[in-house]
Amino acid sequence: MHDTRPIGLVALALAFVAATAIAAGTWKSVRGKPAERKIRITGSAKKRIKSDLIEWSATVDAHAADRTAAYKQLHVGVEEAVAFLKKQGIKPDEIEPQSANFKQVFETQITGTGPTRVEKQIPNGFNTTEVILVRSNDVARIEKASREVTSLLEAGVSISSAEPLYYYTRLGELKLEMLAAAGRDARSRADNILRSTGGGSIGKLLGADMGIININPANSTQTSEQGNNDTSSLEKDIITIVHADYELN
Repeated sequence: MHDTRPIGLVALALAFVAATAIAAGTWKSVRGKPAERKIRITGSAKKRIKSDLIEWSATVDAHAADRTAAYKQLHVGVEEAVAFLKKQGIKPDEIEPQSANFKQVFETQITGTGPTRVEKQIPNGFNTTEVILVRSNDVARIEKASREVTSLLEAGVSISSAEPLYYYTRLGELKLEMLAAAGRDARSRADNILRSTGGGSIGKLLGADMGIININPANSTQTSEQGNNDTSSLEKDIITIVHADYELN
């Protein structure tokens, strides 16, 4: 006759574990909250904006044998450039000449050949530069000046023009509008998903968080984990993302 005590002990242990699990589950349902039925939806909004502030700079440079002569030459060039900008209708308070920079330059002089070859750095005068910075809300006028300022080269002014930078100054208030639009899109998407699947109805909003805001050149589809902030284009697209959690009824 076989001894059934080990089998009975195992069965008793299993029953104890099951009873413990049932008790724990009962305690959770009484003391805790029932699991929420919810859905997480991503909503987005896109809007075309036009920059209302432009920042542009031009650089005047000069070279002369000594520092003083280089500065005098530079000063004349800067004055001519500023006068040109004023003739273009740019206001004096929109024109900001910056500090002049100087750099002594050298040329390499080589004497001898082979083992007797010697290289020397010989002073060759001074290069000096000055940046003229322009900030204005008159975008079209500054764009025109940025294209035409190099005509001063014909007058003997050594000048170069940088690419303009474009900004939108009402971005703070626009972000609120865009977030509201993205939130409405999230709600609409949630309704459409449940309507098509028959999975219930949307209840209250449980929470929402803002995703990345991308400001791209018009018609661009660029994305960035840090968010883009384009300054290269007059017209831009602002794209806002919102993640929303809704209760399911």
